[in-house]
Amino acid sequence: MKVLIIGGGGREHAIAWKIAQSPKDHQIYCAPGNAGIAEIAECVNIGVMDFDQQAVFAREKGVDLIVVGPDDPLVAGAVDVLEKAGFKVFGPSKAAALLEGSKSFSKNLMKKYGIPTASYEVFDSSEAALAYLETAKMPIVLKADGLALGKGVLICGTREEAVNGVKTLMVNKQFGSAGNRIVAEEFMTGREVSVLSFVDGKTIKIMTSAQDHKRAKDGDQGLNTGGMGTFSPSPFYTEEVDEFCRKYIYQATVDAMKAEGREFKGIIFFGLMLTEAGPKVLEYNARFGDPETQVVLPRMKNDIVEVFEACIDGSLDQIDLQFEDNAAVCVVLASEGYPEHYEKGYSIGGLEAFKNRDGYFAFHAGTSLDDRGNAVTAGGRVLGVTAVGADLKEARDKAYEAVQWVSFENKYMRLDIGRGIEDI
Repeated sequence: MKVLIIGGGGREHAIAWKIAQSPKDHQIYCAPGNAGIAEIAECVNIGVMDFDQQAVFAREKGVDLIVVGPDDPLVAGAVDVLEKAGFKVFGPSKAAALLEGSKSFSKNLMKKYGIPTASYEVFDSSEAALAYLETAKMPIVLKADGLALGKGVLICGTREEAVNGVKTLMVNKQFGSAGNRIVAEEFMTGREVSVLSFVDGKTIKIMTSAQDHKRAKDGDQGLNTGGMGTFSPSPFYTEEVDEFCRKYIYQATVDAMKAEGREFKGIIFFGLMLTEAGPKVLEYNARFGDPETQVVLPRMKNDIVEVFEACIDGSLDQIDLQFEDNAAVCVVLASEGYPEHYEKGYSIGGLEAFKNRDGYFAFHAGTSLDDRGNAVTAGGRVLGVTAVGADLKEARDKAYEAVQWVSFENKYMRLDIGRGIEDI
C-alpha cells in the first residue's frame, strides 16, 4: 500500500515509524517531512496547507491512503478536499474538526450534552470580557477560541493578570485571529491526563493514557509550549477514572458530534483534569497529540494502517486495540529560547547511537537536511527522545540516558519529565 502522511513534526515521524513497523509492505511518502522521516519515507516539498498539490502528488504516485497529521489543515478542510479528489483519507472532516478548531463550539457542545467540563463564558469583545473580570473569581483561565499552536491558554492568578491576558489575546492579537473570540473558564485543580482515541463515527476505541509537560522550564515554570516531554501510561488514570470517562465523556462526545451532524472519524484527543469532583474535559484535539504520540505508538501492538482503514470504513468495532504492558517516556530536546526566540541551523550529532537499539527512539520534530545531507536544527522543538521500559522509572532513566547521546549547539531540555512518579 502507498501511504502519504501530511505533516513534518515529531507526531508525523512517530506515525511514519509505526506504519513502517507493519508486517505488510507499505511505501511511505511525507509532505513535507523532516530529516528523520526522510530515513523511512520519501519526503516531498509540499506544504501542509497546499491541498491541491497534495492531491496532484498523490494521484501521480497512486497513493492508497492519506493521513493528515496537524490541526491547521484538518480545521481548514484538508480531508474534505482530498476525499473529493477521490482519495481515502484518515482524519475528521472540516465540520468535525471544529471540535478542536473552536473552543467555544466544544464548550457549548459539552454543556448541551451534559459532558463534564469547567464552567465558562464566551466573549466576542474585549470590553465584555473585561467587564466580566471585574467580578469573576480568580484564578481564571483565558483561552483563544481558535488554533494557537497549543499556546493560546493563559492561566491568570490575579485580576491584573487576567486584564493583561484579555489585552494579549483580543487587543494585541498575540495569536492573531485565534483571539477574536475568547473563552473565560473556571480554574480547575487536579492531575492532567491525556487520552487518545480512534473513532469511526459511531465506535470509539481508547488508546493508552499519557501525561504531557507543557511549561518550558523545570518545575512547570516559564511559558506554555507545544509540549516539553510526556510519559505513558499515566499512573493517575485508574480503572475508576477510565470507567467514569467511558460512561460520561468518551462515547458521549462521539454521540454528541453525530447528533450535531458532524460525524467524527479519526482521532479524538481528550485532555482531562482529574478534579476532586471527578474527571472533567479540559480540551479536545482532533488529531494525535505531539509529543503524546511519541510515547503512545511505541506501546501499541496493532498494525496502525489496519486501524486507520477501520476508522474510515466504519468497522472499528471489529478491531481489538491492544497495548504492551510497559511504559514510555519522551524528553523533548529544544532550542534554547523556545518558545520565543531561538537560533536554528545547528548541526545535530549523535543520532547514529539510536540505530539498532531496541526501545530507544529519536523522533525528529524541527529538523531538516543541509546541503551535505546532514541533520540540522530547524525549529523550537528539535527532537523527541523516547525510551521504552518495563515501568515508568526504567523508561525515564533510559530516556535521560539517551538524551546525552545527542548534541547540538543550543540544546535545551527539561530535567524533570515524569517527576513525581517515584512517589507512586
